[in-house]
Amino acid sequence: MRASELLAADEVTLLGRALLEWGGPAHCSDQLAVGMGFAGQHDLLDQCRRLRSALSEDTPLGAADWARILLATEIVFVSDLAGSGVEWQTTTGRDDETTIRMLRVIQRKLARTVSPYYGKRPAE
Repeated sequence: MRASELLAADEVTLLGRALLEWGGPAHCSDQLAVGMGFAGQHDLLDQCRRLRSALSEDTPLGAADWARILLATEIVFVSDLAGSGVEWQTTTGRDDETTIRMLRVIQRKLARTVSPYYGKRPAE
């Protein structure tokens, strides 16, 4: 499914910005990257670039990619150990309250698409 078929433009922008955090202040271990559905830390960074591009170009993505995007966004936003955490507002310019409200909307909109991966590692 294309981002434009699932989400509003500002929601797509938030996801893209969150994926960018993995190449900046966030610190991901290979184990966490694998748990999020990537082959490892380097693959996470490579895939985040690909996924950001797909979001901005409105390229169709499969359910596993949507699950990876959502999980990577949730972790990078909230986790202070692996993600941006308390530095989220500083590094993205987005306040926590607005981000969490928008993230909840995104979670609801993507629920049907990502439901095959609830409790599972997002993988093709």
